[in-house]
Amino acid sequence: MDEETRYEAVASRDARFDGAFFFAVETTGIYCRPSCPAVTPKRENVRFYPTAAAAQGSGFRACRRCRPDAVPGSAEWNVRADVVGRAMRMIGDGVVDREGVPGLAGRLGYSARQVQRQLTAELGAGPVALARAQRAHTARTLLQTTALPVTEIAFAAGFASVRQFNDTIRQIYARTPSGLRAESANGMSGPGRTRRPSERVPAAPTLAGIPLRLAHRGAYAAREMFDLLAAEAVPCVEEVTGGPGARTYRRTLRLPHGPGIVSVDESLPPTGTGARSGWLEARIHLTDLRDLTTAVQRLRRLLDLDADPYAVDERLAADPLLAPLVAARPGLRAPGAADAEEYALRVHAGPAGARRLVAAYGETVERPCGKLTRLFPAPAALVTDPVAGPLATALADGTVRLDSGAGRDEAERALLTVPGVTPRTAALIRMRGLGDPDVAPDVAPDDEPRGAAWRPWRSYAAWHLRIRAGQTVSSSPQL
Repeated sequence: MDEETRYEAVASRDARFDGAFFFAVETTGIYCRPSCPAVTPKRENVRFYPTAAAAQGSGFRACRRCRPDAVPGSAEWNVRADVVGRAMRMIGDGVVDREGVPGLAGRLGYSARQVQRQLTAELGAGPVALARAQRAHTARTLLQTTALPVTEIAFAAGFASVRQFNDTIRQIYARTPSGLRAESANGMSGPGRTRRPSERVPAAPTLAGIPLRLAHRGAYAAREMFDLLAAEAVPCVEEVTGGPGARTYRRTLRLPHGPGIVSVDESLPPTGTGARSGWLEARIHLTDLRDLTTAVQRLRRLLDLDADPYAVDERLAADPLLAPLVAARPGLRAPGAADAEEYALRVHAGPAGARRLVAAYGETVERPCGKLTRLFPAPAALVTDPVAGPLATALADGTVRLDSGAGRDEAERALLTVPGVTPRTAALIRMRGLGDPDVAPDVAPDDEPRGAAWRPWRSYAAWHLRIRAGQTVSSSPQL
């Protein structure tokens, strides 16, 4: 997009571009999302940035009205397999907070200087600034949804010191941390989840959970997603409760600093509203609050919340075969995985095998929640298993890498060297475990020319075709 096209999106308050770019107003010193409801600024006063971090680095503060830090992530990072796309996925997963820039660079196979140069050249901000913007968003979430002391929030969000935390919050939000918390208590809510004056704030988020709104752009086919989650649920690790239209998905998660439990509610749009942006209500229970960012990102990947349904549906609807399917299910997502290694082991073992692995090797959760009593076993615990052993060994020793920044081509090649892993299994792991939007594991050779026209969204086409064939997501647990 050129700048004039971006300005047209701002003037029309087009939510399709929220997260794709940000704009700042020189006369106010504030940056916003494209759909900000404020009066459209004059063109000569507007500057555009590819990331919130770039706008912050130029001295602009986040708009209090549209909350630009609460937008869905850019769908571009899901599509791209280059170093910038991989770096953005890893920063989102908290790698910089845990391992620093050297750790990020090492995972990418580049020097820290090369990573800094490439990110700054394309995104206007380096890895430290991008991670800092993410920490600020996490801190705001904790300030406005919990009663944790400010000092605990500072370190839970990943800041190295309380002073760094205070300075960052003032710079980005033009408020002190206590001011941000008071603003939320007064009912000034934006797209990010904030509490109303009548709501009780959980004093112990590790027990009560942290309430969040997980934003998405455009229509969201929640019914099909929750059908799939219900069909695939592994007892003791996952469950779906409630009736159609009002279901809740819950699961345990193995996180860097301890186990967690996440839940998300099904949300169907009101009849007749058509495509719209919105959110899914979620609640996250953590052993260690430092895992909040990682847990959120894993939920977002599982539910494909950073997708661009406008671009996907426009491309697929151009094919007469898919056009009626897209019209029937606008916003159909390509589900991912909350844990790529877990998904790989599950799809390799099959549904019955996954249940067996949990029963035989799953770790007991110290604080179980209802029927959620176990974590899916880590690869290292399965190396002696007669079925899962070869793949578990490859995952445990690093022969196969499936982290958020893994190269998709390299991962698929490595998977195919593991005894028992078929090409279809490797393709499914690439599609869901690594979130590749352009994989078609079930396209027949005769359909390949047609499938080429669906690129780069063949994963979405695959889901539409399975439903058309009568293989609904609820009857296809292998996916």
